Amino acid sequence: MRCDEISTAGQPAHRQLESWQSWYGSVFHADPLEPGASDFVAHHKSWNVPGLSLNWVSAPALTVMRTRTLIRREPIDHWAITLGSRGTTRVDAPSTQLEAPAGLPFVVSLGHEMKNQRGADERIQLYLSRDVFYGLSPVLDACCMTSVTSNGGRLLADYMAMMMRNLPSLSAEDAARLVDATRAMLAACLAPTVSAQGEAQAVINVTMMDRVRQVVRRSLKSPKLGVDLICREAYASRSQVYRLLQGEGGVARYIQKLRLSEGFALLCDGSRRDTIEAIAESLCFSDASTFARAFRREFGVSPSDVRVAAQSGLSPAAGRADDPSGGTFAACLRTF
Repeated sequence: MRCDEISTAGQPAHRQLESWQSWYGSVFHADPLEPGASDFVAHHKSWNVPGLSLNWVSAPALTVMRTRTLIRREPIDHWAITLGSRGTTRVDAPSTQLEAPAGLPFVVSLGHEMKNQRGADERIQLYLSRDVFYGLSPVLDACCMTSVTSNGGRLLADYMAMMMRNLPSLSAEDAARLVDATRAMLAACLAPTVSAQGEAQAVINVTMMDRVRQVVRRSLKSPKLGVDLICREAYASRSQVYRLLQGEGGVARYIQKLRLSEGFALLCDGSRRDTIEAIAESLCFSDASTFARAFRREFGVSPSDVRVAAQSGLSPAAGRADDPSGGTFAACLRTF
């Protein structure tokens, strides 16, 4: 997918804030919380399909306002779902206030006056057209000026993060299905019913699998990595984890595959000087022989063969089997 991008980093310091304000122009008015700063380095990326826009923003501490004058001048009334990565965002509206914690999405409407204050942050923002998402109007309007809490909030946060990781590589054909997948996911997260859960099950499964994958990757070098740790950190039940990893041969097999894949990557890095024994130990194999036997079964070559090839400047050929068959985000979108 095409990415539209703006950055103030390459501009003279005294022009950076003006450039950023110009970018948001008639939609928002933005002022730094630290007006005396000598520069204002900020970045913005967006991926757009009809009815939906996903944005990534990195900026210093800001006050952002959507005033009555701006609403009259630019009367768009999209919903905006924001996921901050650090600190708390304070949003003030005429009749209510919101203190939104990092890591949980919150919902606002651009049709309403508001003042948004936040520290330096990186955030993901999902803008939804009312015309395209009209079927969810009652749900989204009811969620305005609230953080999405509980399991639905965590699931929606993971879905937004997964979108951000996958959108740059999506084909136009797959991107065209994004609106339907997102509509189903929002219904399941914001107003969960048996029907909504069923319609969104494919994308829920891929999102949950992505969550499990992130937990396992973070913990590959921990001897405590197992089903209990995965359940705790992925906010999943044992039955969910077992069901998600059934197609991978089970929990233990999935963990081993990712550990072997990490070992392969380490051995391919010609700049590293770790011994094969040290790599095996760091990835929680009982000894180098056990690691070598499992490695050969997985990739058809020995760890020493991969190490020699990498040090010779060659690219060892071996697959990374860390995704379930058909379990990619793009494959999920094709079900919509």
